Amino acid sequence: MPHSLPTSLILHNALLASRLSKRVGNHLSVHGISLTEYLVMHHLDASPHKAVPRSELAEHMGMSASGVTRLVAPMIKNHIVEKLSNPRDARQSLVKLSDTGQQLFIDASVSFEHIATASLQRLSAEQQQALAAIYAQWM
Repeated sequence: MPHSLPTSLILHNALLASRLSKRVGNHLSVHGISLTEYLVMHHLDASPHKAVPRSELAEHMGMSASGVTRLVAPMIKNHIVEKLSNPRDARQSLVKLSDTGQQLFIDASVSFEHIATASLQRLSAEQQQALAAIYAQWM
């Protein structure tokens, strides 16, 4: 049974995401982190206060709160992120990049930039901008 164009696009996008995740993950493993951990670090680095509640991190990552807790626990143990008390809500803790995590993020970002550039080299700058505009509508 042939698929509709929307179904084909979603299927191809999912397969592409899986392949890119594997490729990028292989490059980040040199730094001892996974792509998912890098995405956490990227979000923390980009946040205005450099610290976010776990619930915000879960929402951003598309994960459950318990999933984020399981993801962040080894990052805390490895001193990549720190757990802080939330001055606005004592019931909720914040997650922040540690100094070690900040340096790791800077180093891993160099590798990430290299693999991102290599992965998209077949697209022209105009095609990359068009693709970015499409993704911006979904995010």
